[in-house]
Amino acid sequence: MTASRHYITTTIPYVNARPHLGFALELVQADTLARHHRQRGDRVRLLSGTDDNSLKNVLAAEAEGVDVRTLVDRNAEAFAALRGPLALSLDDFIRTSRDPRHRIGVERLWRRCAAAGDLYRKHYEGLYCVGCEQFYTEAELVDGRCAEHGTEPQRVAEENWFFRPSRYAGRLHELIAGGALRVEPAARRNEVLALIAGGLHDFSVSRSHTRARGWGIPVPGDPSQVVYVWWDALGNYVTSLGYGTDDPAYRTWWADGERRTHLVGKGVVRFHAVYWPAMLLSAGLPLPTDILVHDYLTVGGRKISKSGGTTVDPVELAEAYGTDAVRWWLLCEVPRVGDADFTPDRLVARTDADFAGGLGNLVHRVVTMVHRYRGGTVPALGGDRFAVAGLLEVCERVPARVDAALAGFDFRRATGAVREVVEEANRCVDATRPWELARAERHGNAGAAERLDAVLAALVTACRVLAEELRPFVPDSAARIAAQVTAVDGVLPPAAPLFRRLREPDRDA
Repeated sequence: MTASRHYITTTIPYVNARPHLGFALELVQADTLARHHRQRGDRVRLLSGTDDNSLKNVLAAEAEGVDVRTLVDRNAEAFAALRGPLALSLDDFIRTSRDPRHRIGVERLWRRCAAAGDLYRKHYEGLYCVGCEQFYTEAELVDGRCAEHGTEPQRVAEENWFFRPSRYAGRLHELIAGGALRVEPAARRNEVLALIAGGLHDFSVSRSHTRARGWGIPVPGDPSQVVYVWWDALGNYVTSLGYGTDDPAYRTWWADGERRTHLVGKGVVRFHAVYWPAMLLSAGLPLPTDILVHDYLTVGGRKISKSGGTTVDPVELAEAYGTDAVRWWLLCEVPRVGDADFTPDRLVARTDADFAGGLGNLVHRVVTMVHRYRGGTVPALGGDRFAVAGLLEVCERVPARVDAALAGFDFRRATGAVREVVEEANRCVDATRPWELARAERHGNAGAAERLDAVLAALVTACRVLAEELRPFVPDSAARIAAQVTAVDGVLPPAAPLFRRLREPDRDA
């Protein structure tokens, strides 16, 4: 099979505050997809970054009494530093206020849309939510407040540049309904189609230099305006590839790449599935192929949010419980559709059940039995496979099940497919009772010896499959399992505890 090229991106968050667990979810999902495709032999480029040119960042700096550059650099560094605590395999990280690639590309994109006749200037008055960096109509508000942030928008009157997405409504509807631009899950696709069918209105794509406090990219040919932060930020998906320069990365990963995949939160679907594709159509550029939408993490039913004051620090979680514990909870517990409520107790319970009680216990049992009954040498599978046929079948089909689940943007189903190997391996141990086969072997039962070989070989196979299939999800844990079931000079290493319990069971319960 020919390797395909996958360009995978996260959104780029505002840096008005430090990162929280809600964005860590998107980072871990994107990283898992990237690792999975690399493991299957595909070429991958994984991008994240920060949205530095936001009015939110300016206002946060004013509130803190520091200059904007100081606040933006400090918080952007905190986002870039998530590579370590979350074990991210990023290939690129772009900062929209610092990276020289970005401004060049944004200016070229603007000029292409202007040349298409889709940009014009007019006076405008509307209700503006600083949290969303977006104008809203009265009908879009809930009791006069932004549905996303629960705040009353400001009334703003100024002259801005506007973009005409309505020219591309029919084409967008056709591409999304036909699947050429895949929006997953289906509920989000239907939401986007309904939005387009309801009529697309021209939207403002610049802000006055005065209201932006001079922070942002000047509009080409009009220094009295700066490029609207969403136009600026969305461009990062191509500017990071050198769009606007002679960098071959743009052609490799965007113009000629097979899959161009954006991971986004449900609150920004309109920007990524309507505005961004319309901008690309206007500029005559290829569109993304996939927009994968996740719902929110909540705490006590409230969305995790920097501006909302509900936040969980992913770095502190990783330091307290381990990187793979955080990754595993995010991948196992967050549904494909629907919000997920986070508590440390839920993270601990899932990690202890699946790592210490599941994976760790299984691998330790298997390696211990191989040493006890075969001196550490893994036997050949042999011909008596009847007792282990179920386990071997599960092991054989798990890669395809993981492939299908991740193709459908369903991390919970993908991790469930891997966990089934653990469950089936434990059932195999309970059903075959290797200790009884060993006892029968000692009494001269040749059939028992052959069955024991098959059982031990199948169990080691299952552990090796687990190590392989877990690599995209929990790379460190997968490596530790692989080391435990990889023979050195023909012998497995002695059994050793792989995972500690995060919480000891209550003996009095």
